[in-house]
Amino acid sequence: MEKKEIKMLLEQVATGKLSVEGATLKLKEAPFEDLGFAKLDYHRSLRQGIAEVIYGAGKTPEQISTIARAMQEHGQKTILITRMDADVANSVGKNIKLKYFDMGGIGIVGEMPIPDGRGKILVATGGTSDMHVAEEAALTAEALGNEVTRLYDVGVAGLHRLLANKDDIMNASVIIAVAGMEGALASVIGGLSSCPVLAVPTSVGYGASFSGISALLSMLNSCASGVSVVNIDNGFGAAYQASMINHVGIV
Repeated sequence: MEKKEIKMLLEQVATGKLSVEGATLKLKEAPFEDLGFAKLDYHRSLRQGIAEVIYGAGKTPEQISTIARAMQEHGQKTILITRMDADVANSVGKNIKLKYFDMGGIGIVGEMPIPDGRGKILVATGGTSDMHVAEEAALTAEALGNEVTRLYDVGVAGLHRLLANKDDIMNASVIIAVAGMEGALASVIGGLSSCPVLAVPTSVGYGASFSGISALLSMLNSCASGVSVVNIDNGFGAAYQASMINHVGIV
């Protein structure tokens, strides 16, 4: 939306010809910018509360850099790039200031926001091998303005490790449970907590785990109430949903 159009909207609101709600709706419906290879949706945060995120896999370093620059020019202070490998991150870093987190494959352009959610998001893993997915979730949640507690390697093979952290579990506003193998962590945490639990099956495990399908089915069949499941290895999706939950009621 051009500045002239925004000015006209504000003038209509000031004169009473257009309600605040009507103006907000028009802003939400504002057009995108066409870069030729990408169409950037600058008004997504108005509609969904969260700005557009760059999915790095399959994009060239030049494409990622161009998109990130355009977002910066339109005032986006924190730009999240997911699914980046180290080589791509190194190339992008030559064109634009980037902080890269290898564990999680996350790139951040700009500054991390001050947490403004209602409470803490707890990210727990069954094992250390699940950390790459958990860090995608944790870093995404932090980039979306949440305080995050990490609780790694607390799977059911040593249940006492999880039970030693009951205070963190009970005080969380949302929990992301990340596990491969049989995916039992989500059910156990779901039975201990009083908040929503988002289960993330990972592709970690031996042959019969079927690259995460076994954990996915186990989590979908959880007998603990309040457990929802995202796709295999989708730490980003879980964190996005967790952030929405943690910001309910916050303007």
